[in-house]
Amino acid sequence: MDSAELQKLAERTRSVREAGFALLLASGILALFLFIPLGPRSQTPNASPGSLTSASTTPDAFANISIEAAAAIAYDLATGEVLYTKNADAQLPLASLTKLLTVYAALATLSPSTPVTVPASATNLEGPRAFSKGQTFALFDIARLTLTASLNDGAAAIAEATAERQQTSQSAMLAGAAAALNLSQTFAVNGTGLDVNAAISGGYGSAHDLAVLAGALVAHAPDIAAATTLNTVQAVSEGGTSVRVANTDPIINSVPRLLLSKTGYTDLAGGNLALVFDAGIAHPIAVVVLGSSRTSRFTDGMTLVAATLAHFAGVTSVSL
Repeated sequence: MDSAELQKLAERTRSVREAGFALLLASGILALFLFIPLGPRSQTPNASPGSLTSASTTPDAFANISIEAAAAIAYDLATGEVLYTKNADAQLPLASLTKLLTVYAALATLSPSTPVTVPASATNLEGPRAFSKGQTFALFDIARLTLTASLNDGAAAIAEATAERQQTSQSAMLAGAAAALNLSQTFAVNGTGLDVNAAISGGYGSAHDLAVLAGALVAHAPDIAAATTLNTVQAVSEGGTSVRVANTDPIINSVPRLLLSKTGYTDLAGGNLALVFDAGIAHPIAVVVLGSSRTSRFTDGMTLVAATLAHFAGVTSVSL
């Protein structure tokens, strides 16, 4: 299914949900008339059992999907319902999905306008980088750049600034943020998610925990989350230097009404992906994929997005 077909399915989902609300309203109005006494009623013969409404069957949109990921979830953030689960409580390496926790922790401690300076140690990290030693950005701006392009120097700068404000270690700071959201399977030893060595990841968590975390970030910092849905993001440092970065997620233009996207990949973690999108009428859904491959994390994610939209549209599952 291509992006155009997904958009059509999303519109059908929205139409179905709007029709449901209209039906609910109409039912309420009808109930008023039914319960207003209008005079003597004639008795109605008892209906036979066969005439009673039979249980309707809703197609299981997730029944036959296949994904490569070791763990995954499609989680309804509006209701708390788990729509799809595969080892969703297993604790696995997070790679750069750890950056979601780093930014959430920072926003719980610092104001969006707080200056964050890039330390020298951050500029020596492996992986995506965009800053120079000593550059200073407002937390709001460096967070948008960092999450969109999965910048390790930005995440390290944010983690260091937050831990210093709390006067604690980075691991303790991140543990506090995880505890605040009751993320029982989540902890991190650094703010980037980079592997510490061949056996230890920079962050661990479950697909369920990451769905809750991604939803919390969308709820508390929608403007920062929205940056991760753009192809490119630009910000200007306090010194006047403009920095522009590209999104690491190639499917951002294929997911209807996308609210957040975050990629992650390391040797230990494999391919990870977190998405939050609106299934219709302010109905956010989180899709998280852990332990897939570098490329299959995106097809896994799109498979779950398509199945979720099919679920709400009342049709069978859709394969990509």
